[in-house]
Amino acid sequence: MSNEITIASPSWKRADRAVTHRYLPTVYVVAESQAEEYRARDLPVWVCPDSAQGSTSRVRNWILDNTPTKKLLMVDDDLRALGQWNGTSRRRMNSDEALEFVDHGFTLAEEMRVRMWGVNPAAADKQAYRESNPFSMGVFVGGPFTGFVDCPLRYDERIPLKEDYDMTLQVLNRYRRLLRFNMVHYFNDMHGMPGGCADIRNLEREKEQFDLLVKKWGSEIVRVDKGNSHNKRRVREASYDLNPKLRIPIGGV
Repeated sequence: MSNEITIASPSWKRADRAVTHRYLPTVYVVAESQAEEYRARDLPVWVCPDSAQGSTSRVRNWILDNTPTKKLLMVDDDLRALGQWNGTSRRRMNSDEALEFVDHGFTLAEEMRVRMWGVNPAAADKQAYRESNPFSMGVFVGGPFTGFVDCPLRYDERIPLKEDYDMTLQVLNRYRRLLRFNMVHYFNDMHGMPGGCADIRNLEREKEQFDLLVKKWGSEIVRVDKGNSHNKRRVREASYDLNPKLRIPIGGV
């Protein structure tokens, strides 16, 4: 992999659960007060001020402000693998293949002059991937795996639980395109693990953040996803989908 690429993972109170470094050469961005706990486990750390942590949006902005390279890949600390569909068959990339893919992703992003790229957040489910549409340029890119190329935009610190949806909309609003590899997806443990966003997530906050996103971008663009979702929390007899559905008014794939 090119040494012109930084792979950084914001991590909060998860020294005993961070695993991404086993798969990609990742540095964990951790608060100064937690750094020794990570170092005690021989984890690669990039220390940020305590004031920069505690909010997903804030620490992501700190990474964007301080990255030593123009090419930055931000990943979750529980990324276990990248997967790829080939017809009806799915295979997991090994580390070398994943690094080659990261290089390829940044190269294509630069050639296409996009500021952000990523992979399909739902393609582990075959029904979420269509072979006729291996790439998209106007769709959601999730925070667990996001590449930036000299991007001046910053995450909205009012919306730390929906920050990746907002960043997707910011990029598309300003640049009119991004790049998503639809045939590639990630495997991680996004819910139910202590630390990270789990410390601040609850249904009330999720709804509040959803409403803020709608207020910022409008109900025609940010909508409730009424389809089947594995990302729901039970509320008495009903369920509430934690993630919005974006309807982006830009033509193309």
